[in-house]
Amino acid sequence: MISEDNTLISLYYLVAKGRELERQMTKLPGFHPGVGEEAVVVGSFFGLSDDDYIAPHYRGALLAAHMRGAEIRRLVAGVLGKATSYSRGRVRGDICLPLKFNTLGMFSGVLGNPMSIATGIGLSTKMKGNKGVVVTSFGEGTSNLGAFHESINLAACLALPVVYVCHNNGYAMSTRTEYAIKGASVANRALGYGIPGVQVDGNDVVAVHQAVQMAVARARAGEGPTLIDALTYRISGHYSADANSYQPAEEREAWLKKDPLDRIKARLLSRGALNEIQIAEIERSVVEEISAAIAEAQNDPDPDLDVLGPDDLYCNDGLGENAK
Repeated sequence: MISEDNTLISLYYLVAKGRELERQMTKLPGFHPGVGEEAVVVGSFFGLSDDDYIAPHYRGALLAAHMRGAEIRRLVAGVLGKATSYSRGRVRGDICLPLKFNTLGMFSGVLGNPMSIATGIGLSTKMKGNKGVVVTSFGEGTSNLGAFHESINLAACLALPVVYVCHNNGYAMSTRTEYAIKGASVANRALGYGIPGVQVDGNDVVAVHQAVQMAVARARAGEGPTLIDALTYRISGHYSADANSYQPAEEREAWLKKDPLDRIKARLLSRGALNEIQIAEIERSVVEEISAAIAEAQNDPDPDLDVLGPDDLYCNDGLGENAK
């Protein structure tokens, strides 16, 4: 009972932290927030081992990297192009994530690229006889790209230890899912590759976590990949300046009633794992932590020639100063 409650509290804390991070980052220009999708991020990447790799969707990437040990202040500094970021101002911190945490970013800026890299890491893991698993996430729009099909086909054929998680938020930018995907679901696409396809309530962090952990256990046992279709909703715009005018008001209202943060809080309250005062205190501390991290990052220095020297490498061997 204590162990289960502790897990629920940890999941809630991360969802709350992710919500506040996404909410505050939405105020920065050009950011692609994921308000409303936090349960998919937390559920997918919670409880993995140090030997596992993740290749997260760009939406929610900062929270995913933080869950692997990266500092929020330095991740935000990456978005702002500051010298204190993990890449020391070279690239966006929500695109190229810190490698030393076994966290892979988009790198090329091309959708679907993390899936290809994740599949390659899965192949390497299997060839070396390691027990590590790779969990990668992406949007349902990306499931229409060649990288999705090529990656999953290769992983299925070679029984690679990769878990593919789709943030199915109903819109690829402003294009509705039912217009762009004519199959019954993203999960059904797994049938064409002979692997399990699981559809899950993406606003229920516990359900997502359980589905991913079952897929991770299957992959770790050498049984190959799983495709998980997590149904969620993007409350925020596609990017900071997107007013969401294409989302029907009644649709948004229905999804707001299924808010993932409200649901995990209600679960904790009903079990007596936390009370209203404890929840309020956690959310107050989260607001203060995120606010302080963003303020520090905003005040950090911009990179100069000393940081971006011609003899300096972005990454030496993955263990050098630049990987810190």
